[in-house]
Amino acid sequence: MNVGAGTGNYEPRAREVTAVEPSAAMIAQRRGDAAPAVRAPAEALPLGDNSFDAAMAVMTLHHWDDVPRGLAELGRVARDRVVIFTWDPALAAASWLQTDYLPEIAVLDSMRFPAPADLARALGGRSEILPVPIPHDCEDGFLEAWWARPQAFLDPAVRAGTSAMAQLPAWVLNPALERLRADLESGVWHRRHGHLLDLDELDLGYRLLVAELTKG
Repeated sequence: MNVGAGTGNYEPRAREVTAVEPSAAMIAQRRGDAAPAVRAPAEALPLGDNSFDAAMAVMTLHHWDDVPRGLAELGRVARDRVVIFTWDPALAAASWLQTDYLPEIAVLDSMRFPAPADLARALGGRSEILPVPIPHDCEDGFLEAWWARPQAFLDPAVRAGTSAMAQLPAWVLNPALERLRADLESGVWHRRHGHLLDLDELDLGYRLLVAELTKG
């Protein structure tokens, strides 16, 4: 089961998957060969207890209204395992975007993203939290996918695909973007962060939580 499935980009093709997504607009964008989708929020899954081998949730917890309730639902419908791809707000300082230009993102996301260790405790059982370094040419559109391509943040289409930037008011976002533009043109950004361009990948706080459930 893929909860908060969106358009289905993260779903494994070699598994039988049922998607759960609250947005009709997102469901309408799913590919014709994507897994069947049920329209429902994470907090109220219309599925039976232990009806799936595993439940997954990829970059979706920050959109939930009630994270503890959603986690309980994941644990209820999954027999063996819950897998969550998320972000650790304690590592916001790893992001040049958030430290130098938009610290408001760190403030916003610290309220939306629970610490992975807290998620593990809520799920119970035996858990492993694994770092997920982001490659320099990551093809996804989440916020830190562009860490090695700073000019991408000046593109409105890129910003529209990142929920944190899309939610910032113009009076916060626009001056920060102008500072970034000026720093790229003057070479300031490259003097501060150009060494990052030699890296193949960077740990920016993304984490994979794998919880092995213990049920009586």
